[in-house]
Amino acid sequence: MFKKVASLGGILAQKNDHPLANPRELRKVIAELPKDNAFKALDEITGWLESLAGLDSFPADRLYEVLLAFDETAQPHLKRLSREYFQAARLSRSEEKRLWSINYGYWSLLAGACERCLGKLADKPRPGELAKSVLPALAARQIAALGCVLKWEQFHYGPMRAELWRPLGRALLAAEVGGVADKAVSLVGRTGMTTPEQEYQKVMIFQAASLGSLLPLEIEIAERLIAHFLSGFVFTRSVLVDSVYWSDLNEAQPPLRLARMPASATPTQRFIKPAAAHQAMLSLLGDLERGHDLPAGIDLGGQYPAKLVARVLKHLCSYLAPIPPQRKHDRHRVMHRMSVLPGLVNSFVVFSGEFGGRPAGLPIESWVVENVSRGGFGAVIGDVPGEWLKVGALIAMQPEGGDNWLVGVIRRYHRLAENQARVGIEALARQAESQEVRVRSASSYGAAAATPALLLKDGNEPGELRVVLPCASFSPRESLEYASGGRRFVLEPVALLEQTADYELARYRCSVLGAT
Repeated sequence: MFKKVASLGGILAQKNDHPLANPRELRKVIAELPKDNAFKALDEITGWLESLAGLDSFPADRLYEVLLAFDETAQPHLKRLSREYFQAARLSRSEEKRLWSINYGYWSLLAGACERCLGKLADKPRPGELAKSVLPALAARQIAALGCVLKWEQFHYGPMRAELWRPLGRALLAAEVGGVADKAVSLVGRTGMTTPEQEYQKVMIFQAASLGSLLPLEIEIAERLIAHFLSGFVFTRSVLVDSVYWSDLNEAQPPLRLARMPASATPTQRFIKPAAAHQAMLSLLGDLERGHDLPAGIDLGGQYPAKLVARVLKHLCSYLAPIPPQRKHDRHRVMHRMSVLPGLVNSFVVFSGEFGGRPAGLPIESWVVENVSRGGFGAVIGDVPGEWLKVGALIAMQPEGGDNWLVGVIRRYHRLAENQARVGIEALARQAESQEVRVRSASSYGAAAATPALLLKDGNEPGELRVVLPCASFSPRESLEYASGGRRFVLEPVALLEQTADYELARYRCSVLGAT
């Protein structure tokens, strides 16, 4: 659809007679869009927007009306496809990419068209020109669209394009020059009112929140929480003692942590401090951790478990604090290779010791480690695996030249290019043991079904083990047992530490039952 309509636009550009220049044709195009196929409808809308890209002869006032009409029509389809995308753990790689591309493409084209309109505003418009009276709504719409582009780039963990911050800054500057940066407007698909200034502030905080360690659904929840607490942040044009982040509306760079003052003060600099927002987020986090429900006034776009919302809030409270988090452990630069195996099944094989130190036939990958610390590794991946690499993925890893394997989890993921990424890995344990565990409440030990598990032998509380289990295996009311070295051990549940679609990590008290 994209190429077909784009070529149509190229032909019609020469005649200055694009179908959408006719209001009747626009209504016909919208009426004929499929109502029950969100992907096809959005594909056709995106195709029409693409046909307008670069078409300078298309009247600006008509372009603005086309954008409004298409945006209103697209919103329910965008919401439906976004919900499908957040279930990406159950989608194939091709389905995930298809959903990502259509959403990302729509917002990119909408933002580009808004920018063209913004450059054609006139104080006293002639036929075909766009009146400046639409400036506040147009600026807010462009900033919001660019914010969605950045969000979808974050869903893919990059590459994050710094140049997007230049049109973001230009849109806000245009609103400020026009004296409408704080003028309230409504946007299609949103409840309540907003302003160009508020839209920029939301995008600035979203970028400052370092969301690369969250899953896409958690990123979406984080954005909505930021919108809810936005009024508690303080934005200024000059630096304050407790300012934490800053940006420059003229520069193609994302917001930076205020580790040191900018080289020089300029009128286009903007500063942010968490102020009352941080305390409000901490208060809500405390309520959720005490078992309270999420207040009805917080719109997250869906119903989510309190534990999930609390996990996102904990991240925001950390990175949007008056004093942002510092590194727990010093990094040391290195440059060596590391063998990597994904998932619990492969890790179980490696730590069983039954097939040697490097079992044949397993999908071993080779990553380049850039730095190490007591907490883990930073690595560069030259050929990004499509299916399994994501935040929260469990891996077994073996440094080059070593004979020992470690257990780790991908905690941070940033794509540098289509086939290159940088990851941060937390080392869960340097010693692990593969065991088949059984539920102790079964009538007899031999009759109970065996579950493959990884027992993490270091980094535990006294008398405890951390255990990696398949998804949906942990129960706070069920003890487990296993046999090792001629003895039987019992594992009494303490707490579930982490739960993903692929595995669970839990704490157990460990004691000896007796000889086997």
